[in-house]
Amino acid sequence: MPPTRRRKSPAPTLESRPATRRVSSLPTDKAAAVLAGAREIFLALGFNAATTDMIQQAAGVSKSTVYSHYPNKEALFTAMVEAECEYSLETMRKLRFSDKGLEWILEETARSYLDIVLSPESLALYRVVVAEAPRFPELARRFYVAGPGAMNGIVADLLDGATSKNELDFSSVGRDAAAALFVNMVRGEAQMQCLTHPRSRPSAAQRDRWAHEAVASFLLAFRKPKARARR
Repeated sequence: MPPTRRRKSPAPTLESRPATRRVSSLPTDKAAAVLAGAREIFLALGFNAATTDMIQQAAGVSKSTVYSHYPNKEALFTAMVEAECEYSLETMRKLRFSDKGLEWILEETARSYLDIVLSPESLALYRVVVAEAPRFPELARRFYVAGPGAMNGIVADLLDGATSKNELDFSSVGRDAAAALFVNMVRGEAQMQCLTHPRSRPSAAQRDRWAHEAVASFLLAFRKPKARARR
């Protein structure tokens, strides 16, 4: 029987994962190789169509190695989802803005977040998790907490700086709700268009426009009048 050919990962772009995420880059770490193989198969085929045989072959390890790290397909699926959420938000946590202005900071945050959530991998992860939510409700909840919920927290911390400078007023809804509103304004229309038009990729100009519109609407709602006048 001829050896199974490994799928080729897409060439790295602004919208795709770095090449370091490929299975072949993890030859000395079998647990990571299994997780990378699971990522490749689950994101391509979904949970039901994926098998441990496929994951084993994609990872380039034995079946006993797969089961030594993950007792079943469900555990492997859970680990893959959580790892993807953590990896995706690493970029957001590393953003540093120094003394940049509030509008610049929010637009850069919005653009960086769109680069993540509109990537083919993130869209595939979203589809898989939503499709399996009725079967794995706890996993779906953990996906929200580790992904969108964590992003809300990152933005909330970011807004603290603007609040301390007396630029924003969240007295109407509170800081946490304002952060969630911002994240949803950034992600909502952009993600929906990409999910429902899978063969069409938004240009950089379109992503910039989505980011700008979200920031402009957010500042119109929460920026203090004096701060607007100083612009």
